[in-house]
Amino acid sequence: MGEGRPGVAATLRALNGALGRPAALWVKESGARNLRHRDFLAPRAALSAAFPGGQVPPEAVSAVPSLRGPAVLPLRVCRQTPAGLAVQVRRPEAFQRLLGPLPGPAPPAAGARTGCVVLHCPALRGPGALRLRHLRSVLLADHLAQLLRAQGVAVRLVPALTEERSWDVLQQLRICWPSGSGGSSLTDAVSALKAALGRCPCAAACEQGPGAAEGVIFKVHLKSFVEQQGLVGYDPNLDLLLVTEGTLQSLAELQEAVLQCPVSDPPALPASHFPSQSSCCSIIHVVNCEEEFQQQQLDVLWRILDLGAHTALQKHLVCGPVKVTNPSSPIGADQYFQLRKRQMYEASVIKYGELAQDEAWTEVIDTLTVAAIRFEMLSTAHRSQITLDLENNSISTKGTKSGAFVMYNCARLATLFDTFQRAVERGTYPPLPPVSELNFSCLREEGEWLLLFNYLLPFPEVLQQAAQLPPPSKGIRITANTETVCKFLIQLSMDFSSYYNRVHVLGEPFPHLFDQMFARLQLLGAVRDVFHSALATLHLPPLSQI
Repeated sequence: MGEGRPGVAATLRALNGALGRPAALWVKESGARNLRHRDFLAPRAALSAAFPGGQVPPEAVSAVPSLRGPAVLPLRVCRQTPAGLAVQVRRPEAFQRLLGPLPGPAPPAAGARTGCVVLHCPALRGPGALRLRHLRSVLLADHLAQLLRAQGVAVRLVPALTEERSWDVLQQLRICWPSGSGGSSLTDAVSALKAALGRCPCAAACEQGPGAAEGVIFKVHLKSFVEQQGLVGYDPNLDLLLVTEGTLQSLAELQEAVLQCPVSDPPALPASHFPSQSSCCSIIHVVNCEEEFQQQQLDVLWRILDLGAHTALQKHLVCGPVKVTNPSSPIGADQYFQLRKRQMYEASVIKYGELAQDEAWTEVIDTLTVAAIRFEMLSTAHRSQITLDLENNSISTKGTKSGAFVMYNCARLATLFDTFQRAVERGTYPPLPPVSELNFSCLREEGEWLLLFNYLLPFPEVLQQAAQLPPPSKGIRITANTETVCKFLIQLSMDFSSYYNRVHVLGEPFPHLFDQMFARLQLLGAVRDVFHSALATLHLPPLSQI
């Protein structure tokens, strides 16, 4: 364990370095069929491009199994095959090194400076009911905030929720969003912005009175500023903006969030994230495609009023449309939640009978509903369209691609360990020994290596990739891998379910079978921890029964 926790990226770097070529030649295998023969492969085509005739020097091949490093997997053999150069891992040792503490990102060192990101979700400003397109952007911002925090990044969520609207659906969906009224500091900030607009050459004050546009206090010409500054990526139709008190309040709240960001000078936002260019934090507007134009207007207005570095770090993460098949009438987020909850209840009654009608199942049904909605909204790349079928029960508990299926398998693990613990208390089994005493050479079943190599090993890097934001570019749009965690959990659930249906983990209480049972329990305990950690980024609690 002193060698550290192995990782995919570190192992690939070591393998590439062993061949003495700067190009990335190696790939990690993931399919069950290929994993029977190899764990890493340098494909024949890549070798042919890197070496004359595709022939790797024998001394380089023979040196591969001796590679060492704090995060490098223990390698057993490297050999030439028709597919290319193939490497196998020393699997018992890999199990030993990986099945220790919960895999996950290391906490930031004491006193370390972290970066800050302001996530702005304009959907929460509108006066009307929350629509499905708004719900998608709110769920995405909520999930991205959790992913960034898991990597040690400070996150500010804007706008604060006010008491003027009912936010029951956000609470039902376990969306954690700050609330507040603004206070005198926000009022002072709005007054300062008004004064700045009065001095702005591209803004003109509007007279109040009969015939004047209601609530409009300034008219601002955006297009000339965009052209003068050479800004790229904005809609060419940006021109005249009618500024209201509400517009300035939105900017004031953003400005206040930036000023409150706990960023040192210079900030230390990890290189894999959206890096800052100065002592200011990054601002990401999470907006649906139908309201992107309005957010671009606000973006440019903020740049006009404040040419500071933080306004230059504004980026737009745009969500694709949410379409509903055969809608009888427009449906809001509240109606959507209630519909999916009723469908989940009906599906549970069909599967579990009268048990699902017990009051104790109310919380289970609520959690399954939240999981179904979050996976429905987040397992698709945010740029792509989502199509919802609300007429048919598309959240059946039987589907392998749903949030309910993920929660079901998480509950199966809870039941397994509860059953084991009760058996220990009865004296049927001895307690699970320390990791150092387990014999991982007993883990020879194909599905066991699949769970370790495809899920436990890469999990910390999966979280990092999900939180990764692209570096600044001249445009204003960015993309994020916000679908990564949902897809990871779905695939993990499918492979775990296949293994669990095939293997009897808690065997007969014979001492000669304990070694294998204990090794399997240690493996599945780590799988359970990965489920819990990944679900936490979706604000989903693990279920103990289902």
